Amino acid sequence: MSNTISGFSKLSKSDKINWLLETYFSEQDQARTLVESYWNTDDKLQKLHDEFIENTITNYYLPLGVAPNFLINDTLYAVPMAIEESSVVAAASKAAKFWLERGGFKAEVIATEKIGQVHFMYHGDVAKLKAFFEEVKPILIKDTAAITKNMELRGGGILDIELRDKSDDLPHYFQLHAKFETLDAMGANFINSCLEQFANTFKREALLYKAFTEEEQNLTIVMSILSNYVPNCVVRAEVSCPISELKSKDIGDPEAFAQKFKQAVTIAELEPYRAVTHNKGIMNGIDAVVLATGNDFRAVEAGVHAYAAKDGSYTSLTHCTVENDRFTFWIEIPLALGTVGGLTRLHPLVKFAMEMLQNPSAKDLMKIVAVAGLAQNFGAVKSLTTTGIQEGHMKMHLMNILNQFEATTTEKEQLVEHFKTNVVTHSAVVEAIADLRK
Repeated sequence: MSNTISGFSKLSKSDKINWLLETYFSEQDQARTLVESYWNTDDKLQKLHDEFIENTITNYYLPLGVAPNFLINDTLYAVPMAIEESSVVAAASKAAKFWLERGGFKAEVIATEKIGQVHFMYHGDVAKLKAFFEEVKPILIKDTAAITKNMELRGGGILDIELRDKSDDLPHYFQLHAKFETLDAMGANFINSCLEQFANTFKREALLYKAFTEEEQNLTIVMSILSNYVPNCVVRAEVSCPISELKSKDIGDPEAFAQKFKQAVTIAELEPYRAVTHNKGIMNGIDAVVLATGNDFRAVEAGVHAYAAKDGSYTSLTHCTVENDRFTFWIEIPLALGTVGGLTRLHPLVKFAMEMLQNPSAKDLMKIVAVAGLAQNFGAVKSLTTTGIQEGHMKMHLMNILNQFEATTTEKEQLVEHFKTNVVTHSAVVEAIADLRK
């Protein structure tokens, strides 16, 4: 094929760009100007960004916003949020202000256990495998001493290793299922290094185990990898107040609001089609803070959605009770986060975000992120059960539409004023721009 290329990764940045422009772009000068306009003017900073990933050609910007007034366990936070979606930061800020006046958010870390597995195939007597595992388990831990030394000095390390028989699911399939405490590190590299050493030791010792037949000695290591499903690395966040205190500018009847809000959450608990969108709204808040603090939002997303389906049916991550004249809304969610390692000490804006959050520990960050998700969900469900979601969202989206049509500063001012008293829809904005330009 004419567009294939060998050795792309070995080309200089300039040559990579030249090849892309010559191969795929009709307006090459315009495309080059765009790519170069997103480079950082500080060469040292640009080099740092270039080395985060492979085959870098430019930077891809996301807005970094701030949601202030988050009172969490009696500490006030301004929360950094990196996201492209309109109304997310506004909704989080509004929810934070709403609960600031009602005692704030409470959050607690329930557990911080992380998981990794060595997956292997074994053909033979399971009783002998179990006996072998009991003998080799101390050796597995001993052989990782060089890897775990520093983590253990800080109070973390390997918590346990189990042999799991999964042969009912897949013939001859077994696991070494290991549990870890990684403290303020997300711990992916630490866990994977331990697992690969487990695999090497397990294979080596199996070849020496005299009770095994030759076939049993030659067990097959398939792979060694951490799991992003962390059901025992969990944080809980909640808000609660007397029902009467829910009264606000857009909540005229607190009792009716509380009941309707609870019904909306119950629907998300029961109906997967609603639960997916309900939880997506939660992740708007969570992902934005995870990304701003240099953590792995894909790992968080995968683990969270698995947790939402842990009982066999996909369900809401948030829950609500209205009883004894009290409204309570809470979330319990798995979050494997780090405040050391990875980008947390490399990306200048991540360091900025961490300082904004008062340099939290991993546990503190878990609480902040969970609260961001809860606040986002409260704001969304509150809008859905009162004014409707589009009124607020589309007003925030208005500027995006105006920018699509390259509205001037004067046009923007006039149209923003116009839509203060008119419903924002894409077609209505298009029509208003056309009328203004006649």
